Amino acid sequence: MIAALRRPAGRADDGSTLLLTIFYCALGLAIVLVVASATTLYLERKRLLTLADGAALAGAEAWRLDAVRIDGDRLTIELDDGDVRAAAAEYLGDAASGLDDVELVRAASDDGRSATVTLRSVWRAPIDTALVPVAVPIEVTVTARSVFH
Repeated sequence: MIAALRRPAGRADDGSTLLLTIFYCALGLAIVLVVASATTLYLERKRLLTLADGAALAGAEAWRLDAVRIDGDRLTIELDDGDVRAAAAEYLGDAASGLDDVELVRAASDDGRSATVTLRSVWRAPIDTALVPVAVPIEVTVTARSVFH
């Protein structure tokens, strides 16, 4: 009689820990996959930003000597959009970036003193799954300026 009272009523819990273990392992793998993909997306954006920074600096230094003017006690330069774009394109051609599909969207000088460069690339997920999109476009814009002292 006492043994009958100690037995749980209803069905036994045999095998439920195995299902929980499988579920938590799958959840852990999914989290690791998403975090790894987010990390590669962040690093790809930083690499594109570094490349755009160098291209903007090259564009900001793309002035000709005859474009330098003396205004009172200051020297000023006047950047040309064509020169900025050519310098940025040359820099991108020479730079070894390792990025896929880098596109020079815009390279211009809006105020005549600074160069603005916009680059676009496509990030691809390291592992193709339904949890993470396969490709994400990345676009960065950087502005650089040359200053005389």
